[in-house]
Amino acid sequence: MKIVDTYSHLNGEEYLLIHHPMIYDEIKSIVTRVDASKLMTKVSKEKTMKGRKLYSPKSLNKEFARLFKSGRWESIVYRYCVTTNRAYLDQIVNLPIKQQKEFLQSHGVEDVIKSYKQTDFVKEAIAIEVQFGKYAFVAYDLFVKHLLFYSGGVINLGIEILPMKEMTQSADGGRLMSTGIAYYEGEVYNVMRHGRGNPPVPLLILGVAP
Repeated sequence: MKIVDTYSHLNGEEYLLIHHPMIYDEIKSIVTRVDASKLMTKVSKEKTMKGRKLYSPKSLNKEFARLFKSGRWESIVYRYCVTTNRAYLDQIVNLPIKQQKEFLQSHGVEDVIKSYKQTDFVKEAIAIEVQFGKYAFVAYDLFVKHLLFYSGGVINLGIEILPMKEMTQSADGGRLMSTGIAYYEGEVYNVMRHGRGNPPVPLLILGVAP
């Protein structure tokens, strides 16, 4: 596969180029090592294209996972306590979960709610999400997951790898992936519509295709 286009939000790509050029080269290398032609293994069950061979999101994710893990990219879990009190949130967001709980309890919160988020590929405070799934999963990554890890001091940059539109649908309109799959152009548009400062986390969105 190849990287067809990139979108840098809040200087995400610039951060990578200046502080971690070797990591960027590694990511590019991993993308080129994915042979998507061997991963068109999903047999569609949709009425409009029943029996057609499509790119398999599950197989694509599995291959990316294999390559990232071979490069020692590791899964990280960020645990935190939930509060709807903005003043409390600002004071505990960078604390370890034990201290978050103690702070909330000392301020009269009896039943402290604990939660967590997990991201699969992290190295040098850079998190990568590979998404060949539905729109909702990508929006969650961009506006919730990367932001939580960033505001919690776990990462400095979030990277999202998405298929280009050309990977989901051919020029003649024939489907190459199941309907409802998020694609690069549409998700970049969504980020741009929110304005330059939202979400408040440096991001690099990569659009890939065979």
